[in-house]
Amino acid sequence: MLIPWRIDLLATGSRQVSGQNLTTFREWLQASKWRSFREWFIVVFVALLAAFLIRATLVQTYFIPSESMTPTLAVGDRLMVYKLAFTLGDADRGDLVVFNRPSHMETSNINDFVKRVIGVEGERIRADGGMVYVDDRPLNEQYLPPDVYTSDFPDTKIPPDHVFVMGDNRPSSRDSRSFGPIHKNLLVGEVFLRLWPFDSIGRP
Repeated sequence: MLIPWRIDLLATGSRQVSGQNLTTFREWLQASKWRSFREWFIVVFVALLAAFLIRATLVQTYFIPSESMTPTLAVGDRLMVYKLAFTLGDADRGDLVVFNRPSHMETSNINDFVKRVIGVEGERIRADGGMVYVDDRPLNEQYLPPDVYTSDFPDTKIPPDHVFVMGDNRPSSRDSRSFGPIHKNLLVGEVFLRLWPFDSIGRP
């Protein structure tokens, strides 16, 4: 009678050990799942935070909604803008800039504009006979197609901390010729890269 009792005891002990092992395995699995979820949550949170900080302080993407900058920039182009460009330096003639809509400009459904800097503070600028003059000297605009004609506009003195901007598509651009020079505080950043379309990726 001792042998069956001993076999039964061993079987009971085996079931108890197996049950303990199963419970331990389940606890380990649950802990592992929670640890994995927590790690992924931290990774996603850090990535989103980094993206937010980069967008808020360094770079931002914009798209071209109109034809005012053709043929340099086409409608639908996606641009990367460096937002610290004019915090660390000044806007120079020829720069492609993004700026906020001036407060005195008529109501528009577009809040940000992309234009080219043509004149800087202290300069006098005008157009006569299709040619732009800066301080009475003709401006060589190599970035424009040869057939682009700039309509005449009167001599304008650019105030301190302002820039004079125009679109490359002069007949179809609403720019400083209509709303005047813009204050540097309105400058969002400088266009430094075209992201789309893929066959035109690069500095515009």
